[in-house]
Amino acid sequence: MDQRLQYLFKRQLLHENSPEEKNELLVLMADPRNEEFVKELLSFYWEEFSRSETESEDVFQPGQGEDILDHLLKEYVYPTQVHTKKVKLWPRIASIAAAAAGIVFALYFFVIRERATDHVQENAYSNNIKPGRQGATLTLSGGRQIRLADALNGRLAKEAGAEVSKTANGQLVYDLKNNTDAEKTELNRLSTSKGETYMVTLPDRSKVWLNAASSLTYAVPLIKNGIRSVKLEGEAYFEVNKDKVHPFVVESGGQKVEVLGTHFNINSYADEPAIKTTLLEGAVKINNNTVLKPGEQALLVGKEINVSPIDTEGAIAWKDGNFRFNDERIESIMRRISRWYNVEVKFIGAVTQEEYNGKISSSKNLDQVLGILSATKTVKFKIEGREVIVTK
Repeated sequence: MDQRLQYLFKRQLLHENSPEEKNELLVLMADPRNEEFVKELLSFYWEEFSRSETESEDVFQPGQGEDILDHLLKEYVYPTQVHTKKVKLWPRIASIAAAAAGIVFALYFFVIRERATDHVQENAYSNNIKPGRQGATLTLSGGRQIRLADALNGRLAKEAGAEVSKTANGQLVYDLKNNTDAEKTELNRLSTSKGETYMVTLPDRSKVWLNAASSLTYAVPLIKNGIRSVKLEGEAYFEVNKDKVHPFVVESGGQKVEVLGTHFNINSYADEPAIKTTLLEGAVKINNNTVLKPGEQALLVGKEINVSPIDTEGAIAWKDGNFRFNDERIESIMRRISRWYNVEVKFIGAVTQEEYNGKISSSKNLDQVLGILSATKTVKFKIEGREVIVTK
């Protein structure tokens, strides 16, 4: 662990860390087990920095360094706010001076570690819960079920003229070999449990990424009565192959989305307050009357649809292995964590009304993700078995 921390620390001083590596560095420096090593690192590099400046004026006058750091914390980390606070998980540190920027950034991390130490200790995580992984269950038309995580690569089955295979990189692919069975359709269902995600290439070459606790039901060879139709429960990202003759229709909850060829995401979990449809490319029509443009999101609540511009990167961050929070309440965040880590969440007492902004890799263990959230000093967590208890 010490070697990894030192490696990331050196890269940060050179501004070479990626956003994910910066996040990892923060987690390592916030861990009380690394306290002594962090102090040694800071002391060593500060002395090295000071020696390199002996022939020039002091970078900081006495006490000035502390004042600058205090300003950074008040301005970027713990701003005074009257209304609902928006908690920045990964604040951007303003450049102080080219020669000292790396050290100031490191000191910023150090202060965060000091302020977060008691929270890390209070959380007292009793076990390490691993993140979700690639996996799903394929249910064929005859009722046979195939656990894809356990299945060997290669051909799995043949359905209505289509060969069903698992690729070497763990994807499900339908390859339409025989059009003579086009009149015959067989229903297949791809489903993920909590803590699973999977990708499928449908018989028309459209690609679908299925999020955790979701399912996609479709006919093989997909086209029925001139329409390519699928039914979604949960969340999925679609890259629909263009076919002007055969519209692609996604039914989810009380919503029907019709497209010809486009990229979009649908979040239709039953425990979410609205069905969210986000368009990245092309055009979609919702319930035969609402048309979305790229960069827009539709919220369906009951029968009412509201359309607004959206950060599309945030909507599909799950597909790229991240949690992305944009003014998001802790209840919403914990629903996502519950699905990905296959845990139950219990709130005790008043629930914080803070709104969170930031990005965390979903490849981290649960305790790391909760540690980052608790470092904001707005929420506390305790893990008991597969239950996460949340308090203010």
